[in-house]
Amino acid sequence: MENLEGKEAVLLFDGICNLCNTSVQFILKHEKSSVLKFSAIQSEAAQKLLSRYNIDPVHTNSVILIKDGKVHTESEAIFATSQFLKFPFNLVKVLVIVPKPLRNFFYKKVAKNRYRWFGRKDSCMIPTPDLKNRFLQ
Repeated sequence: MENLEGKEAVLLFDGICNLCNTSVQFILKHEKSSVLKFSAIQSEAAQKLLSRYNIDPVHTNSVILIKDGKVHTESEAIFATSQFLKFPFNLVKVLVIVPKPLRNFFYKKVAKNRYRWFGRKDSCMIPTPDLKNRFLQ
């Protein structure tokens, strides 16, 4: 597994969730630069990161951004990830003015229903050869 020391960032996502996969594709299409790494939570690399940062994989129902040694979950992960996006998509961070309990209430509602509302895949997405170096396995 790659070492994530320093300024590197990795986004952990549910690899079988259609919403999550679509979100990763959106990020790849609209990112400022190619610095963000990705890993399906189901992968060995993600499991090692969850263990390293003491995140319980059984109770993880969130996208997780690990950046600069800090773990961002739920709505905070969305806002922290938005910094990697080009304008105007990076403006989602202005929603930070909404109180965190309210933001996370809606986040958890979507997370809980994501398979029912958006569907799921039988297996994790396989990155194209030109994107393979962006995904931790």
